[in-house]
Amino acid sequence: MVAGLRGHRLHRARRFARRGLGAGRRFLRHAVRRLYTRWRRSIQIRVVTWTMLISAVVVAILGVFLMQQITTALLEGKEKSALLQLDEGLGVLQRELSSGNVPEVTLNEVTNRLKSRSGPSGLYEVYIRDTDERYLDGYTTNEVLPESVPERLRKAVREDRVGTRHSTYSEISYIGRESVPGLVVGAGDGRYELYYLFPLTQEQQTLNTVSHTLAGVSSVLVVLLAAIAWLVTRQVVIPVRLAAHAAERLAAGRLEERMKVRGEDDLARLAASFNDMAGNLQDKIGELEELSQVQRQFVSDVSHELRTPLTTIRIAADMIYEHRETFADPAVGRSAELLQSQLERFEDLLADLLEISRHDAGAATLDAESVDVRDLVLRAVGDTEGLAERKGSKLVLQLPGEPCMAEVDRRRVERILRNLLVNAVEHGEGEDIVVSVAADRDAVAVAVRDHGVGLQPGHAQMVFDRFWRADPARARTTGGTGLGLSIAKEDAQLHGGWLQAWGEPGKGSQFRLSLPRVAGAELRGSPLPLVPPETELPRASFTALTPADPEPPEPPRIPEPTRPVEPTRIVEPARISEHTRTSELIPTGESTGVGESARTGEPVRPVEPTRIVEPARISEPTRTGELIPTGEDGQAALSATGAESGPSGGGEGDPVVKDGDRP
Repeated sequence: MVAGLRGHRLHRARRFARRGLGAGRRFLRHAVRRLYTRWRRSIQIRVVTWTMLISAVVVAILGVFLMQQITTALLEGKEKSALLQLDEGLGVLQRELSSGNVPEVTLNEVTNRLKSRSGPSGLYEVYIRDTDERYLDGYTTNEVLPESVPERLRKAVREDRVGTRHSTYSEISYIGRESVPGLVVGAGDGRYELYYLFPLTQEQQTLNTVSHTLAGVSSVLVVLLAAIAWLVTRQVVIPVRLAAHAAERLAAGRLEERMKVRGEDDLARLAASFNDMAGNLQDKIGELEELSQVQRQFVSDVSHELRTPLTTIRIAADMIYEHRETFADPAVGRSAELLQSQLERFEDLLADLLEISRHDAGAATLDAESVDVRDLVLRAVGDTEGLAERKGSKLVLQLPGEPCMAEVDRRRVERILRNLLVNAVEHGEGEDIVVSVAADRDAVAVAVRDHGVGLQPGHAQMVFDRFWRADPARARTTGGTGLGLSIAKEDAQLHGGWLQAWGEPGKGSQFRLSLPRVAGAELRGSPLPLVPPETELPRASFTALTPADPEPPEPPRIPEPTRPVEPTRIVEPARISEHTRTSELIPTGESTGVGESARTGEPVRPVEPTRIVEPARISEPTRTGELIPTGEDGQAALSATGAESGPSGGGEGDPVVKDGDRP
């Protein structure tokens, strides 16, 4: 039990230690991150830091150089003095220990006599050695050990000629005391060797004092240089910071923001120039806002005012159109048909102008509801049946088998899809139009692919401009207003989505609508590729984002699980009308928003049989893993003709004809 209690306490202590270490590491990381952020964002801190580092390096180099010079000068002076003292000692040694005085004077007495010349302060110690003495290693003063004289110095004195002086630095050892650094000089006269040992304690203290003084002075100098750099950069950085804050407020819409002008230096001229720029911008923006307001008001007023006479003309034109068969002259009947079609185009133009004016005024609202995007696609395809039939194009659907629910404005999304379909049919050169739908966890996407004339390089960035045309000489065969794609772009941005275009001459084009599943959510990617999978072109070469909202990089998306592809079957035109619920479409005479009214007055050709595509060909457009070519909801491949609302393009790819019913 006691062992278990101890183990429990040890476990708790280890757990608390781990928690403490983790908290310490988190605090350290947070502090380092904050310091790095301050370093990265502050010019003043970087300038001061670099000034301190460079100053510290320079001061350290100068300090080392000064210390070397002082040490060298001090030791050289000490060595010269020691050698002079050695010459004097050699003279005394030769006089006292001459052949006639040896019995009266002993070697120990000479040693003490030479030591007494150093004075009471004891500037040096003396060591004399008789080379003829085998059993006694000479005499020293003040209990200095003979080992204090290095062997290399003894060898040099012994081997050189008489009177040659030698010196070296070594440790002076005493009996019962600590060793001290010292200078040892020595020379010989043939029989005797004389050594002077100079302790360098005083010199060492002097050098320590000098080094400490240099270190203190260097530290103070570095701090002073940093303070000077801080003050100098402050004089420059503060006006720059004020200018940055003023620019941020100016960019936020506070056009009255100005900087204070102090003095007449460069910074003062910068502030004055900034104020002049801000004033000019405020004047120009005011003029542009006023002009834009006038233009919007003019368009809105004209659009509303034209509705009253247009209604009267419409009633008269309807009566003439209904009785066109009774006219004796066929030219009058044909004129009635032309009048009818042009009135319809005029109504479409007025409706588009009113819609554009609402977007410009910021009055457009989003009536979001949860709908199945597949149903919206079927309704839009049903609206463009007549146009596609007359152009000889086939509409091929690639729809997933699962519902693609999203919170969108049904009316606006249907208008976007109609605009894209009409645009694809008009520029598809009678080729197949492939409509693909896909969804993932966060977004839904619809891609309209044609195989027509395509887009020239750079045109994909202008395709959503108002009244822009890829070929100005080309006639509008469907009577489009030139505002369809512009309105579609505005509707997509109102949903928080993207409307993008890709195209290449001769390979067609593709328009992709991407919408978030939840209204107001941020769109981070699209479940469909913008560049068709069958093309082997760089994706970035022909990608055109909506001008106002550049697309962020698309993160990799996990495709939804696909269901087995079912055999396709032909869908008769009668079944198309059932799925598209034509009875719920826009009534006759109202604008469809795509530049083509529901009434054309032209006979409709019989629907061409839809061709059958083997199931194996379905997998080609879906090899990217993003399309889900399966369906169990009764969606079918369609054949129709088209009209124009703007430029478009095409490309290669196997169309897929689908039906939800099992064979």
